[in-house]
Amino acid sequence: MEKTDGFGEELADFVRRVAELKAARSVTGEDLPTVLDAAIFELDHVADQLWPWYERLSSAGLPRTAPADRQEQHLLRAVFQQLPLPVALVDREAVVRRLNLAATAFTGVRSGHATGRPLSGLLAHADRAAFRSQAAAVARGEGDRSLTVHLQQHPSAPVHATLTAVRPNGEPHPTVLVVMQPGALGDLEPPTRPAPQATRVPDLAETTRHATLMDLLDEMTTVLLTAPRGDRESVLRRAARVLHGGFSDWVIADATASPMTRTAVLAPSSEEATALAAQDPAACPLVTETTRTGSPSLQVRPEDPDAFGRDSQGAPVLVQANVTSLLCVPLAAGGTVQGTLTLFRCGARPPFSMAEAKALDTMSRHISLAATEAP
Repeated sequence: MEKTDGFGEELADFVRRVAELKAARSVTGEDLPTVLDAAIFELDHVADQLWPWYERLSSAGLPRTAPADRQEQHLLRAVFQQLPLPVALVDREAVVRRLNLAATAFTGVRSGHATGRPLSGLLAHADRAAFRSQAAAVARGEGDRSLTVHLQQHPSAPVHATLTAVRPNGEPHPTVLVVMQPGALGDLEPPTRPAPQATRVPDLAETTRHATLMDLLDEMTTVLLTAPRGDRESVLRRAARVLHGGFSDWVIADATASPMTRTAVLAPSSEEATALAAQDPAACPLVTETTRTGSPSLQVRPEDPDAFGRDSQGAPVLVQANVTSLLCVPLAAGGTVQGTLTLFRCGARPPFSMAEAKALDTMSRHISLAATEAP
């Protein structure tokens, strides 16, 4: 039986030659018979060679997708999406391929955002390495695994993760099916099916968040207008106090002039603030990168635990503070970055949104102007 790849090459060559003949339709009348002869030759080639070749391949079992197979695939997709248990499909690197509806409700992460990102990024830092190792073992065919992990948004509630290998048709490598369940009843709210559109109560959360953001902008404007112009440290401290608490759990202000210095640290406790104030900003990759590029950085569930360096005990700052999202914006004046503002949200707080990142970027420009010496 002829090889299907040989047939594919012949078909591709035929398509290319037809394209060349189409491009030759504009030749003069004297050359047109030559083009017509070539077109007739190509048609004869299809009738005498390619079509019999295709029939031989078809009779020998050339794989096709029957309507029944397509219906079966649609049915399986629907079953996967409607399963009442949180289920995810990941590859051998624990990168998400699909989340079902229950999993998006369980983790609080939309499927479109999770797809293409490591599922381990949703877990507490201490559980990520173990989860990736177990997923790789299952993908290698070493059997099903089960382990207890913790979602970064709910670190106190254990989650049982069961991993098993599935082998989809037409794919060279196994896929890992991950089923997640609360460790105990009541640890996490079970996923609920959304109410029908006709009876759904209007959600005012987005409007409330927008109004809160506008209030924050107003408060920042008032503080900057009353701050002493050109007193950089005073301006940064006042701005940090506005951002701390309601908007962010941590606020760290750094001056990036050589040498880098830490200007202000506001944390959940005075002990934590004192510990981080002693850190050298030059040892924070996030601060140095923002200073170098002059671009803001928004990270949700930071993958690199060392992104903000380590504390005096050698522990990663992001792990110790249980940071679930962060924002780092440059403070630039005259095209030169003269400082950075870094904000952390921790635990179960909602992560920073793109709208909040944009608002902080705007505030950072106003802070830079207020901290610039008056002419």
